[in-house]
Amino acid sequence: MNAKLIIDIALSLLMARWKQTLVAAIGVTFSITMFITLLGFMNGLNDMLDALILNRTAHVRLFTEIKPKADQPVYEHPEFKDNHNILHSIRSGNSRESIYNSGAIIKTLQQDNRVIGIAPKLKAQVFFNEGNIDITGVIDGIDVEAEAALFFFNDYVVKGNAADIRNLANTIILGKGLAEKLLVDIGDVVQITTAQGESFRLKVAGYFQSGLQDLDKVQSYASIQTVQKLLGKPADYITDIQLKVRDINDAPAMAKEFATTFNIDSEDIQSANAQFETGSSVRSLISYAVGITLLIVAGFGIYNILNMMIYEKMDSIAIMKATGFSGKDVNRIFMVIALSIGFFGGLTGLVFGFIISSIIDQIPFNTAALPTIKTYPINYDAIYYVIGFSFSMFTTFLAGYFPARKASKVDPVIIIRGK
Repeated sequence: MNAKLIIDIALSLLMARWKQTLVAAIGVTFSITMFITLLGFMNGLNDMLDALILNRTAHVRLFTEIKPKADQPVYEHPEFKDNHNILHSIRSGNSRESIYNSGAIIKTLQQDNRVIGIAPKLKAQVFFNEGNIDITGVIDGIDVEAEAALFFFNDYVVKGNAADIRNLANTIILGKGLAEKLLVDIGDVVQITTAQGESFRLKVAGYFQSGLQDLDKVQSYASIQTVQKLLGKPADYITDIQLKVRDINDAPAMAKEFATTFNIDSEDIQSANAQFETGSSVRSLISYAVGITLLIVAGFGIYNILNMMIYEKMDSIAIMKATGFSGKDVNRIFMVIALSIGFFGGLTGLVFGFIISSIIDQIPFNTAALPTIKTYPINYDAIYYVIGFSFSMFTTFLAGYFPARKASKVDPVIIIRGK
């Protein structure tokens, strides 16, 4: 049968019951709109939460771990070497926290095409002296330029200038929570005591705020040179080498490779932050489940409407079949009706979903805990729109298939005789 004729008949049936058609289309539109909005918002939230940690975490971290020596003397003694020995209170066989030959390691890594950035770091445990009270803290000695390029350090400095700790001697940037504890402002001087008992005075150059309140109460930053001076260490003394690599999925294999090559301990981002990936996956799964449920509910609405349309149009179906329309033609007519509802309802849903997402994206979201976030986060990934539209077509296809199949099997003789 002529395709144009089938489409014209389907359009006539749609317009004859335009209210029911509109209700079905609105159901699909609402489902797609909520699917796009919910998925965009939830994944935007995932990106924001992950960024708080992952953007400030090295893809590969090289360090020297303090741990007991694997080969204890008792295993070499002839009398005990073949026995199962249980040892208690074993002291560490490695008292060196710094990375041996760090300069040569960094030069080698700089020549590796898989590595896009290197940021050395020196970590020091200190006490901030507040009168008679000692507040435990940590000072990270950093290369400010490398830290800003790889880990967005400047974005988290909410007061002052990050470059000051590089350009000015004996300066420090305090976590906002720690600065509030010490009641200090930019230009003030803080007294610190190292684990070795040495006391130093450092000038406050700024505050930073990571979004993790507990971290901001203990963390502070200074230049590598300043921290080396605090600890009385030479210029090549660093405790961490942080790497960003081209493909984050290569991080676990590269961490193992570098650990073997340089005889050093290593940690990859996947191992260090597995719980964040799990949380993101669960939230995304919930979003997809809710959105798909909405589409299925809309599909049942279309199914019911088409069923009712078939019962009401039994006479018309019988006349069409009596005048030469085959069962396949009738099937195609009702499938065109169903897919038209899915197409236009889905397309409108995508537009409304984008509009609502854009509105949410403009709503101010100001909180002291998240200084880098100004509005509610939205992810506009095109894959969500493709999935939403595809599923709307698939749902309406299933919703229309069974009623259309029923219509194609209508016996016109029985219907006309009954009249």
